[in-house]
Amino acid sequence: MRFLFVFLALLAAPAAAQDYRVETLARGLENPWAVAFLPNGDALITERPGRLRLYTNGALRAEPVAGMPQVYASGQGGLLDIALAPDFATTGEIYLTMAAEAEGGALTRLMRARYADGRLSNVAMLLDATPAGSGGRHFGSRLAFGADGFLYMTTGDRGNDPRAQRTDDLAGKVLRLARDGKPAPGNPFLDRGGYRPEIFSYGHRNPQGLAFDGTTLWSVEHGPQGGDEINIVKPSLNYGWPVVTHGRQYGSGAQIGEGTAKPGMEAPIHTWGPTSPATSGLAIYRGDAFPAWRGDLLVGMLREGAIRRVTIRDGRVTGEQKLAESAAGRIRDVRVGPDGYVYFVSDSRDGVFARLVPAR
Repeated sequence: MRFLFVFLALLAAPAAAQDYRVETLARGLENPWAVAFLPNGDALITERPGRLRLYTNGALRAEPVAGMPQVYASGQGGLLDIALAPDFATTGEIYLTMAAEAEGGALTRLMRARYADGRLSNVAMLLDATPAGSGGRHFGSRLAFGADGFLYMTTGDRGNDPRAQRTDDLAGKVLRLARDGKPAPGNPFLDRGGYRPEIFSYGHRNPQGLAFDGTTLWSVEHGPQGGDEINIVKPSLNYGWPVVTHGRQYGSGAQIGEGTAKPGMEAPIHTWGPTSPATSGLAIYRGDAFPAWRGDLLVGMLREGAIRRVTIRDGRVTGEQKLAESAAGRIRDVRVGPDGYVYFVSDSRDGVFARLVPAR
């Protein structure tokens, strides 16, 4: 009987670190930010200074993808996320977010283009997260297509905390958009005065991870010191920043806002503290290469230089495991490839594109 209990405990335990190895696929990327896989297994990789790169036939193509417009590459701004349209195989459409200059400063912008044969065409700017603001902080921004066919987009508060609570402002929000960048039908604030109709949820500081698991939308969000969060994003909800947070002011450690909870404001599923691992990039594992990881969240960590595998059961975190620790530096994005391997990029001037593969 004792043997049976030990055997069952081993089956329930997280997969051990030695069950995978890290393979570096490419080096020399300048501050890579996001990865998207093409139907043929090639990958498009964004670089924050404003280049889109193609990884094909086992190598990073030297010349950038042609046709990319100029971005505002300053501070944390630049070329950010990329997502393929659900019907990319027939339309060739891709969506990109970037920092852009506008009257009054800079903002997060959504762009659509057609990609084929190493070139962008039919470039269209769809949405500016107005108003523009000063400074180079907290642009967000991640993209995810839902099963409803609409595009979900995160924006940061631009380093101006109160903007996240302003409902006439697109900073510090999750937006739900039609493919032309217009507010999606059925949005929670379409007909409500004082609310931008693009808003799906608000009260976000700087979400840099967004992924669907079925119809459930997960996000990870940069908090202040000790306030990084995992959230399940739902329509019309207020996620609290900066009125409530589990984080503290950098340096002084002073309290921010009114505490950690308030009626009418949604609590995070999980927070990290007392220091922040600096979350960026999120994938839900549903592949075959690592069966024990199915349904787990894979979160990139900039400060830690690792991927955290986060086990969720009944809507709460039940375990964490650090993966790829010290393998590549600041991990900016995490994606599950069509082969079931876990791919990631590291944010540095000599960034890498790498993957986790089974050790056996």
